[in-house]
Amino acid sequence: MDQLLLKDKLQTLPTKPGVYLMKDEGGEVIYVGKSVNLRHRVRSYFQASASHSLKLHRLICHIADFDFIVTDSEIEALILECNLIKEHRPKYNIRLKDDKRYPYIKITWQEDYPRVIVTRRMERDGARYFGPFTAVWAVHQTLDMLRKLFPYLTCKREITGQDKRACLYYHIGRCAGPCIGAISREEYRALIKRICLFLEGKAEEIVADLQAQMTFAAEALDFERAAALRDQIKAVERVTKQQKIALAVGKDEDVIALARENDDTCVQVFFIRQGKLIGREYFILDGASEEDEAQIVASFVKQFYDEAAYVPTKIILPTNVEEAMIIESWLRSKRGSKVKLHVPKWGRQRELVRMATENAAETLASLRAQWLLDEGRSVEALAQLQEHLGLDEAPTRIEGYDISNIQGTAATGSMVVFVKGVPRKSDYRRFRIRTVEGADDYAMMQEVLRRRFKRAIEGRAGGSPKLKEADVWTILPDLIIIDGGKGQLNATLEVLEEHGLKDEVPAVGLAKKREEIFLPGRSEPLVLPRDSQGLYLLQRIRDEAHRFALGYHRQLRAKKGLASILEEIPGIGPKRRQALLKHFGSIDAIRQASVEELAAVKGMTRKAAKIVRENL
Repeated sequence: MDQLLLKDKLQTLPTKPGVYLMKDEGGEVIYVGKSVNLRHRVRSYFQASASHSLKLHRLICHIADFDFIVTDSEIEALILECNLIKEHRPKYNIRLKDDKRYPYIKITWQEDYPRVIVTRRMERDGARYFGPFTAVWAVHQTLDMLRKLFPYLTCKREITGQDKRACLYYHIGRCAGPCIGAISREEYRALIKRICLFLEGKAEEIVADLQAQMTFAAEALDFERAAALRDQIKAVERVTKQQKIALAVGKDEDVIALARENDDTCVQVFFIRQGKLIGREYFILDGASEEDEAQIVASFVKQFYDEAAYVPTKIILPTNVEEAMIIESWLRSKRGSKVKLHVPKWGRQRELVRMATENAAETLASLRAQWLLDEGRSVEALAQLQEHLGLDEAPTRIEGYDISNIQGTAATGSMVVFVKGVPRKSDYRRFRIRTVEGADDYAMMQEVLRRRFKRAIEGRAGGSPKLKEADVWTILPDLIIIDGGKGQLNATLEVLEEHGLKDEVPAVGLAKKREEIFLPGRSEPLVLPRDSQGLYLLQRIRDEAHRFALGYHRQLRAKKGLASILEEIPGIGPKRRQALLKHFGSIDAIRQASVEELAAVKGMTRKAAKIVRENL
């Protein structure tokens, strides 16, 4: 924008509260801020001041235009600021490093028979949410433990209590069996309520309730139920012993602290419920390297609690923040009761802040060491691939492809992307096979590649209005990895030739059996040393493509009602399925078992074990 026009626009700014958006010459939002007085705050950016930080100087140099939105109050401005930072992810704002949504545990309390599931989106649907968590594996680990304590149902069938028989999970103690009436609606909802209490850190209430039920059952001479309740009490107490006592007074508090090293910032959150430390999570921040601690803490609190499923009565911070009163008012509106931001000077709470700070520092040091190690390995791996595959340059962008299906059923394809040896999950794509009938993996791979490179060609030529110039489809890979040998590679080369890309995009096949690499024009495969970083990277890409395709394949199969993979394995009937699930507890555990472990299960043979391994 012309400087005169910018100056005129500054004169028209209102003196009301609101949010302002700074933009660069390309119209991209590079900073979002809020103020109780828009005119005063925005004009301050364009006034020379020695107090401006280096980061602020850089921001000002890139401002070509700005917009503003007036709000009725500072609280509304704070909420709008959070939403706009999430939407635009401006370069100069402090923000959570990952732009993905964090996982939550969702309990569909609005249903007669609530389910316990993992989701990445909170909605106002009457369900109860717990989180966010930074690692989805930790969520599933928690749910596996809860299912052993409180066997909730996982199927999506309509529960009437009139089903003639229950699924295998009922027989191995992983479901309470409401479908066959083994537990009433009221009893099942009481079981789900205990899960909610457990996730809230209220184990004492669970134990007290179970003990009352055990006493009642014993007095009624129902000794079998009393014994089952006794075992459940012991299991709950055994799990809760791992929770560390934090305070003598049973309060709900979050403790927030941070650690910084060079340009990296890690925030650690301790979750204290009923006076016990029940969990902790860490978060990495972008854009925080030149900000002071108070600004980082304030930005994190706003972004974290904007998404958090639960706001405690007190949030313990390492330093005072300028916006404390307005943040407290906003948190009070979210919680429905008073919330206090507290900076302790001494005592147990100050010790908790110190402990959280130490954990943040240790976490950051560990992550930095891992990042440096991965970066060094990636550089070495890419150099080795350039040398061994005869490439002109080290392959910066590598795409991996795989197909997943069972005899042509629910066939899917995947495209995973690694940039500089690191997964770029935002560029991953998945495909549902549309044109191929039956189990023809070559034809399926060709369909996936045709769809991928058709969009690349259209994007380059500007022939598709759906594609933007920066769309990931238009970026050609420096190398393609196909899961398979000569057949898969030749099918790939046909598609590249169809699109005029055979000389532009190198492709290789990686066969699992001996980890042989098949190259175009070579009759003999290439075998890299087992300790080669280049081979390790190829394996990672191949395995990631397989994982991504298989995950989508399972989703499609689940939608079709194919609940268990075991049902489709030849020679594995109901008795063997039940024995396997009872012994291992889950499909994943069966998948990880060796042939010897599978063969040791009652009713199984070594031949049947090999069939299970091959199919899983």
